[in-house]
Parts: sequence; C-alpha cells; structure tokens
Amino acid sequence: MIVWVNGAFGAGKTTTARELIDLIPNSTLFDPEVIGGGLAQLLPPKRLAEVGDFQDLPIWRRLVVDTAAALLAELGGVLVVPMTLLRQEYRDEIFGGLASRRIPVRHVLLAPAETILRERIAGREIPEDLPDGEMRVRQWSYDHIEPYRAALAGWLTADAHLIDTSALTPYDTAVRIAESVRAGELPVCDIVQTPEPTAETVAAGVLLFDQQDRVLLVDPTYKAGWEFPGGVVEPGEAPARGGMREVAEETGIRLDDVPGLLVVDWEPPAPPGYGGLRLLFDGGRLDADAAQRLLLPGPELRDWRFVTEQEAADLLPPVRYERLRWALRARERGAALYLEAGVPVG
Repeated sequence: MIVWVNGAFGAGKTTTARELIDLIPNSTLFDPEVIGGGLAQLLPPKRLAEVGDFQDLPIWRRLVVDTAAALLAELGGVLVVPMTLLRQEYRDEIFGGLASRRIPVRHVLLAPAETILRERIAGREIPEDLPDGEMRVRQWSYDHIEPYRAALAGWLTADAHLIDTSALTPYDTAVRIAESVRAGELPVCDIVQTPEPTAETVAAGVLLFDQQDRVLLVDPTYKAGWEFPGGVVEPGEAPARGGMREVAEETGIRLDDVPGLLVVDWEPPAPPGYGGLRLLFDGGRLDADAAQRLLLPGPELRDWRFVTEQEAADLLPPVRYERLRWALRARERGAALYLEAGVPVG
C-alpha cells in the first residue's frame, strides 16, 4: 500500500516521512520531487518554461504512478510518499492510476495552523548554492498558501485523514500516522479501481442529448480529460449492452431501447496503451426530468455537463473530439461511419 503524506509547502511532509519509515515495518520512502528534478534535466527548456510547476506536466503525473508501482513490485511492503497535492484533478489522476494497479492509497494531510505554517516557511533552511534561493523558495511556499487554503475548504478535508501538527514534532506526527495505520484508522481512498488493459479492448460510449441537442460529457476521476458515458465492454458482453450498463452505473439513467450505432473507430496501440475498437452509440434525447435526475458516483465521476460541439472541442482530447465530431455527422446522415484513429475510411 501507499501512505501519501500531503500538506502545504512547509508543513513538514518530508521530515515526517523520514521518521515514518522507521516506524512502519518494511516501508520505503519515495519522494516524487526526484522525478521533477529528473525531468528538469531531460525536457527541453522551452517545454519547462511552458508550465509553472512540474506537477502540470502530464509526464510527471504518469511517472509518479509508474515509479510507485515499480517500487512496490520490486520491494513490496509500504511506500511512504511525501508530496503536496492541491489540485483535485491531479489527485484523481494519480490515485486513480494507482487504483487501476490495485494499489491502495491511504491519504494523510498534515495541517498546522496557518500562523505556524508561515513561521516554518520563514525559518526554512535554504541551500546556499541555490541562486536567489531564499527569495524564490520562500516566495514559492507563500504563494501556495492560498491554493492550499482553498483546497482545505473544499475537497481536501473530506478526502484525507487530517492531523493538526501545530504542536507536534515530525516524530510525534509520524507516531500518530503509524498508529493510525496499525489500527486501521486510515481508510483506503474511495476512488474507482479500473484494471489497466493488458491487450486490445473494445469500449462502448453512448451519446446522450438534452432538448437543445447538446451532448452529455462526464469528467472521470481516474483519468485525465472529459469523456462520453461508457466504458470497456466485458468479456462475452454485447457492445451496445455494455454501453447501456455503463450509462446506468455512471449516471443512474437506464435506457429502455438498445442505442443505434454511430461510429466504429479503430484506435491504434500507443504504448503504454494497447488500443482497440471504440464504438459510439446514439442514446437519444433525455427529457428535462431525466436530465435533472443525473447521478454522479463520487469514486468514478467528478462532474458532468451538456455541451455544444464547439464547447466539446475545448474539453475533449483531440482523438475523442474527432470521434464525437464524426458521430454527430453520422447522426445527421442516419448512417454509421467507420474510422481509423479518428479519420473516416471508405
């Protein structure tokens, strides 16, 4: 399992994590800052200049998941990860990626009073060889207090096991975490566990429309980007029926009729993905009452919205948008289309 130690910059995460690995048997420290440092050496300066934080790099989030999984496969036991996560979508992406590998995450939040936090930032030791280090590092920490405060007032408190460390040393904090782990007081994060594919898959999405012909998109917790309701078809399951099942599970809407096919899209393998067939079906228009009854299972979906085709272009990854675009054309013409990598063939 993973014990993820979260908190604002200056909350004492790394120091506490070092104490914690001495208290939890067969535990290892994994600091994702190392990956950020490596990417600073590997990526072109132009790419690094495009982001304000290495957490904004999709490759960093992917490598955190892959490295954590590899360490656990190599060493077993418990991985202690001290890392600030203030954006819920990044938490969902990383924890969802770990959940897909059947790796449970126990999320701890170190939350000293803000006055204590500011005192710790002011007294933080800065390496002498770091150019403008004192000004940059301290200001960086101060600048992230407001995002931390916003996350604390929103999703973070409900998601993590909070420990007020205002009057605790790092060792005392580590003892509390270790005792909570042993007592089973740290629940596994409630996030969907979708197994990663090991071969090509068939996935079925269902397009649902409101009375203005806007299409329904959902925002999954377990992967980046918006998506259509739907998912991977189970072995022995008809694709249209799989889409209907996924719609019911994700939104609470039960379709009475088998939806008609709009698009078959062959997605080529792109490591680490295996690709496969992606089908889109026409689930028809929802009446106003049905649209109001949409449900969101918290572990799986973060949000939903009805959007125009133009709005979808800003939300969907390019390949999914092309799939949607051609599905809408097929709906207008009343004839299904065959695509390869989002491009019509034949």
